[in-house]
This record gives sequence, structure tokens and C-alpha cells, in this order.
Amino acid sequence: MKATVVGLQGELGSGKTHFVKMLGKMMGIEEHITSPTFVIMKTYDIDWRGFKKLIHIDAYRLESAQELLHLGWQDLIENPENLILIEWPEKVEGIMPKDSKTILFQHEK
Repeated sequence: MKATVVGLQGELGSGKTHFVKMLGKMMGIEEHITSPTFVIMKTYDIDWRGFKKLIHIDAYRLESAQELLHLGWQDLIENPENLILIEWPEKVEGIMPKDSKTILFQHEK
């Protein structure tokens, strides 16, 4: 068993970070969740349905999927206690696990 990886795909301002904020709140995270646009990855301790870490990644500024490897990507995806949410998963699709899920966000019409 490995980490659960969910890609959050959608245009700027479509609600990806807001989704992570609300999910984190539901999981009991009390600290303020912000987009990791400039730091690429933020990790939060949780104790929710077998998960111990919520890992929020924003791949928007990455030049290639290989940059995630420098952040310990292989170890992150091997741990079944990690729930990994990745904004802009299309930027790193080459190293997304085959069993990862994607949620598509769209602006309201």
C-alpha cells in the first residue's frame, strides 16, 4: 500500500487551495492553510482515517517533474499514511502514480 495522491486540476482562482483549506479544517488542522506556491510543499500533521500527514504541493512554478524528486517525492509516495494533494498535477504528470486520482475545478458560469 502506498500514499493516496490526488491531483487538483483547474485554472487560477478555481478553488483548489480553498478546497485544501476546507478539507484540512475538516481533518482538524487548526493552523492557517495557505497556498504553497512559493515554497512548493507544506506538510500538516493529522490523525484522520489512517492518515498521519496531509501534504499540500503546488507544482505551478516547477519547471519539470524531476524537481519533485529533490523534495523526497519517492519517500512521500511510499508512505500509506500520507495524503498528498497536488495543485497543477499536469506539470508533474510524468511522476504521478498510476493510481492517483484527479479532481477537476472549474469557475462557475
